[in-house]
Amino acid sequence: MLLFLDVDGTLLPFGATGPYPVYETGVGACARAVGNPLMTRIDPRLGPRLAALGCELVWATTWMDEANACVAPWLGLPPLPVVEWPDEECPPGALHWKTRPLVALAAGRPFVWVDDEITAADRTWVTAHHPGRALLHRVDHRYGLTGADFSVLEQWIGRPGPDRS
Repeated sequence: MLLFLDVDGTLLPFGATGPYPVYETGVGACARAVGNPLMTRIDPRLGPRLAALGCELVWATTWMDEANACVAPWLGLPPLPVVEWPDEECPPGALHWKTRPLVALAAGRPFVWVDDEITAADRTWVTAHHPGRALLHRVDHRYGLTGADFSVLEQWIGRPGPDRS
């Protein structure tokens, strides 16, 4: 099963009113190298939790290869495949620009998409155009992935059958 993973708002929280925790790892220089001081908001404990889901993790982010250069080591993950985004635009108010490429890449296989910008339009389109199981899970960008999100993912991944939510 594929798990398409966004970075901004999903792993890297933003927009909350209070201060964010600052996490440290052995690769703190990576945050400076990328020029993103917010990198320390990413909880490195998410890496083992994501790996434990038993899915093929795939970066589905505008970070592109920078996700492997900085985020993967920060999380203790190996380099992951990166979705190459096509140069196409979606009209405002329509599908998220990631929706069609992710469904095409899944090619009928079950997948989970974890992002902070998923809408009902994306869910409706995936239901109509993807023959396999698919979970489009929206994360609250203010907090990023939480224990509650992992509970939803674990339950859905462990459930066989045609469920599509």
